[in-house]
Amino acid sequence: MDNPDPDGVPSLPAPDALVIAAVVVPPAGGAPDAARVSGDLRDCQAMRAAQDMAVWGNLDRCLTDREALEYWPGNRYEERHLFLARIGSEPVGLCSVTLPLQDNTATAGIDVLVVPRWRRRGIGRALLGHAETVARTRGRSSLDGYHELPLDPPEGARMLAAKSGSGHLPMDHPATAFAVAHGYQLEQVERSSRLALPVPRDLLARLEAEGHAHAAHYTLTSWDDHCPEGLVAGYARLRVRMSTDAPTAGMDWQREDWDAARVREDESALGRGGVQSSVAAALHRHTGELVAYTVLTWRPEVPGSLIQQDTLVAAEHRGHRLGMLVKAANLRRAQEKWPPARSVLTWNASENQHMLAINTALGFKPAGYEGEWKKRLG
Repeated sequence: MDNPDPDGVPSLPAPDALVIAAVVVPPAGGAPDAARVSGDLRDCQAMRAAQDMAVWGNLDRCLTDREALEYWPGNRYEERHLFLARIGSEPVGLCSVTLPLQDNTATAGIDVLVVPRWRRRGIGRALLGHAETVARTRGRSSLDGYHELPLDPPEGARMLAAKSGSGHLPMDHPATAFAVAHGYQLEQVERSSRLALPVPRDLLARLEAEGHAHAAHYTLTSWDDHCPEGLVAGYARLRVRMSTDAPTAGMDWQREDWDAARVREDESALGRGGVQSSVAAALHRHTGELVAYTVLTWRPEVPGSLIQQDTLVAAEHRGHRLGMLVKAANLRRAQEKWPPARSVLTWNASENQHMLAINTALGFKPAGYEGEWKKRLG
């Protein structure tokens, strides 16, 4: 979502001077060389990087060029559109629209960003209108978007509570005000957290010992990048559960259909994008069923940071410390596999107190807050 800033912006020329055009991205799967990054895509990447450096002081949250080349062409499960706004030859903003194709086909993901010196001149409104029109013409009736803010709003700031009943954002922050002004409702707030690496070995040992005392009927397994053939069907079933069991508040996100083919396509896309992954999982000894998993990813272009992706324990197997066990096991693996990594970044719904408690026990510290917004089209 847009993050306007009134300071030091030039006057906007005539409305027809703003040109919003689709960014042409080469088909996914080609050689991952910098020459394939078009001028327009490079401008979009530069805008994202500048925004993240200004807000966070790092590029941990930003797609690498290689990831962007893999992501933006889309795939058979999701169509993705990226648009660049220019005034004359100067890039001034971007917007994007993501359209699920196999499930959640009434929804569209919307994102808007404006270059700081051009904010508060109607460019964000124009970009949002463009993105919403694309979604509407594709028959989408529910729009979702997000923005992430650092910790510690100003003292005495007015706060907007999420409709989930847990978490809030500063009402007067420009991004919050922009979303509210354009009819978006704050459905959920997620907390981002960061864990310093390495995790002390004695802490991991203690947490693992406590966990194993409650998990006699389970065994741990793990893999890198490619799920073993004998587990992929069970892994796909857990990916379905991830789409239904994780808290989503009032967002219009419904069940995603995963099978072995979708898992393999996801793994291949990560690999082509230069992303390496480590998965730790739990098996039920009696049935051999895969019942829990967690994923960490690493990118050579951002060597100091890991991203904690999904973590799920099937509801009927909760209460056995499996969430802690798979996370601890995966942290051990990751520290050996990617020694340059110095931290792990993750996100959790504010109402997901159980997972937040696991993260806190491992040493994660709050790093920011992310608003999840929804707008239904009439």
